[in-house]
Amino acid sequence: MRTIRVVFLLVPKLHLLDLAGPAQVFTTANDFGYGYETSYVAEAEEIETAQGVPIRARLDWPELGPGDLIVVPGWRSPRLQPVPPIGPAVRQRLRDHHAAGGSVASVCSGADALGAAGLLDGRRYTTHHDLTDELAARYPGGSMIRDVLYVEDDRVITSAGIASGIDLALHLVAVERGAEAAARVAREMVVYARRNGDELQDSVMLRHRGHLSDLAHRVQDVIDAQYADRLLLADLAARIGVSERTLTRLFTTATGLTPLRYQQLLRVERAEHLIGHGTTIEAAARAVGFEDARMLRRLRSRAVA
Repeated sequence: MRTIRVVFLLVPKLHLLDLAGPAQVFTTANDFGYGYETSYVAEAEEIETAQGVPIRARLDWPELGPGDLIVVPGWRSPRLQPVPPIGPAVRQRLRDHHAAGGSVASVCSGADALGAAGLLDGRRYTTHHDLTDELAARYPGGSMIRDVLYVEDDRVITSAGIASGIDLALHLVAVERGAEAAARVAREMVVYARRNGDELQDSVMLRHRGHLSDLAHRVQDVIDAQYADRLLLADLAARIGVSERTLTRLFTTATGLTPLRYQQLLRVERAEHLIGHGTTIEAAARAVGFEDARMLRRLRSRAVA
């Protein structure tokens, strides 16, 4: 498993939670062995945050590859500055990293930096609700998506205000390391995982974790970890210590899905990720636990319909 390098680009007056939330997600994921390496760079050695806490940063950038990520936390709003607080060299670095196959992400007003680098043109994006009108007017070449937590479009991932950076980071962990990894991180951080809006970029696991049923969470933990295995309802019920009927009733009430349907959605989501990275449908189907590609094709067509 290749280590994913995550570089946080720090700008003056950044919001602490814009930085700390995603940083906590990636460092916690690394503590669990999922392979993340974080670093913090800026155009000055010391950055003053919006909350008055100074942060030390490095001036040199680590070497980044196609699978790595640059995150731009937001800075003090509610209005955008006349010019984003990043220089021409940093804008070029953002462009070059994305052009080389890397991903770039922003939290809140950090989308202004991505726009200044030309990375919002022709793409969907979002930001804090106080800034949507200004950002939409500043970067009309892109399409502003309002009232959602985050949007992903061609390796450009933008999120809404402040705490939504946690949601964005959990989504990226789920995509790169799987639903189980994101679930472990969310539970460790005591995050009430939730999603809103009509965007489907959020992971299945997170989209159906917005409930308070401990039983359903425990069942989901099992399915998240073994979604590619053949899981019998009787075995799940025995592991949790309830009857099959009780498990199905409580799980469906909490998530809106049966355990089987939840497992199928996890499999399809992971298969879509593999297919998007060049895997054939047949190989993806086998990798996620289907005996052949027919069921995967059927479930994919149902999702589209």
